[in-house]
Amino acid sequence: MMFKTRYSLVTLKTLLQSKSQLEPQSNKLYIFFQNRSIVKVRLKWVKNRSLDHIIDTETDLKAAGLLKDAIKRSPTGFLTAKSVAEWQKLLGLTVPVLRFMRRYPTLFNEFPHAQYANLPCFRLTDTALLLDSHEQTIHQSYESDTVERLCRVLMMMKSQTLPLQSLHPLKWDLGLPDNFEKALIPKYPDHFQFAKAPNGTRSLRLVQWHEEFAVSALQRSNETKEKGKEYREFKSGHTALTFPMSFPKGYGGQKKVRAWMEEFHKLPYISPYEDSRRIEPNSELMEKRVVGVLHELLSLTIHKKTKRNYLRSLRDELILPHKFTRLFTRYPGIFYLSLKCKTTTVALREAYRRGKLANPHPLARLRDKFYHVMRTGLLYRDKGVKMIPQEILTNDVEDETEGEESEEEEVEMGDDCYEETSEIEDDSDEE
Repeated sequence: MMFKTRYSLVTLKTLLQSKSQLEPQSNKLYIFFQNRSIVKVRLKWVKNRSLDHIIDTETDLKAAGLLKDAIKRSPTGFLTAKSVAEWQKLLGLTVPVLRFMRRYPTLFNEFPHAQYANLPCFRLTDTALLLDSHEQTIHQSYESDTVERLCRVLMMMKSQTLPLQSLHPLKWDLGLPDNFEKALIPKYPDHFQFAKAPNGTRSLRLVQWHEEFAVSALQRSNETKEKGKEYREFKSGHTALTFPMSFPKGYGGQKKVRAWMEEFHKLPYISPYEDSRRIEPNSELMEKRVVGVLHELLSLTIHKKTKRNYLRSLRDELILPHKFTRLFTRYPGIFYLSLKCKTTTVALREAYRRGKLANPHPLARLRDKFYHVMRTGLLYRDKGVKMIPQEILTNDVEDETEGEESEEEEVEMGDDCYEETSEIEDDSDEE
C-alpha cells in the first residue's frame, strides 16, 4: 500500500491578530496559495513490543481501578458477581469480570452473600483501601494541575464545551477523580459550568478563556535553555517548531522519509488553541494542525495514550478529519498505534523511554504501585493472600522494566498487518 502525502509551497500572510473577551482565541486569518506535488512514501506498520506490553498491563490496571471506584460508590460497600457480570466490555477486559476479580485477591476480598450463599460478593481489601487513600491525597495535592488540564481540554474544543458522555470515558486517562462532577467542578465556578446542549445532552462548558494555559506542550518543551534561540525565532515568525521524532527501526535512514518529514516540519506550526476555521480543510497546513491537536491531547493524558474511539467522540469539536486514524500510521515517528487487547490505542512515542514513562505524573507512579499489588496477588494466589509478606505490598515498587526491550527493539510485521491498521475505518463498530 502506498501513502500519498502532499506538500506544497505555502505562502502564509497574517491579516489580523487580535484577542477579545468575546472571542479570546488568537484570530488569525490565513490565505494559502498552493502548488501541490505528491510524495509517495511506503510505510509498513511496525510492532513495538515494549509499548504493546504497557498497553496490555494498563488495561488490567484500569479495569481494577474502575472496579475499585465502583465498590466505593456502592451503598453496601461491596459488589455481587451478578451485578458486574455484564461489565466485561465496559471495562475493556478479555476475560469474564468474575474471573478477573478472583485473579487479584490482594485488591478484592471475596465472600458469600448473606442471603444467597452461592452468590459471590467482593469488597476492597485493606491494601486496596490504603492505596485509595493515597490516591485521594494525590488528587487533593495536585488539584490545580487537574483543573488546568481540564481547562486545556475544553479550550481545544470548537465551542469550548464537551458533552459529559464524551468526557467520562477520558476520566481515567486525564486523571480526573471518580466523583469530579460533584467534588471538583462546583469548587471552580469561575472555570467551569454545566450546560445543556440543544439535543438535551448534559455538557461541561469553559466559563472564561485562560490565556496562560494556551501554550501547547510542544511550545513549552521548546522554551528550554537548549532550544531558547529556536523558540525565540519561532515567536518572531522566522521558523516553525518541529515535533520530536522517534522512528521505528530503519525508517530514519530512508531518504524519502527524511525528505517527507523535513517538508512537514517546514510548514508553520498552528497551536491547537488557535482558531483554525480559516484554514483550508484539505490543505497540508490543516493536516499539520491536526497532528498538533492530537499531539497536545495525548500530552494532556496521564499515560500519554488513549483509545482511538475516545478521540472519535471529540472529532467534531476538535475539527478532525473523518478518517483521522490514518494520521497515526502516516506519522510513525510521533505516534504509535497498537491493536492490543482487542481495541485500538494510540500513544505518544516521545513520552516513553525503555518501556516506561519518561516523566511520570505522581498519579502514574501510584498506579504503578497499584499494579505491583495486583501482580503480587496473582503470584501468591495459589498460596493464599494471607501468605503474602506485608512488606512486599508496602515497599516501594522496583523498576521492573529497566533493561527490558526498548523502543528500538521492534518487530516489523508483514504487509497484511500493515494494511489492517492503515485501513481501519473511523466509523467502525469498535467500542
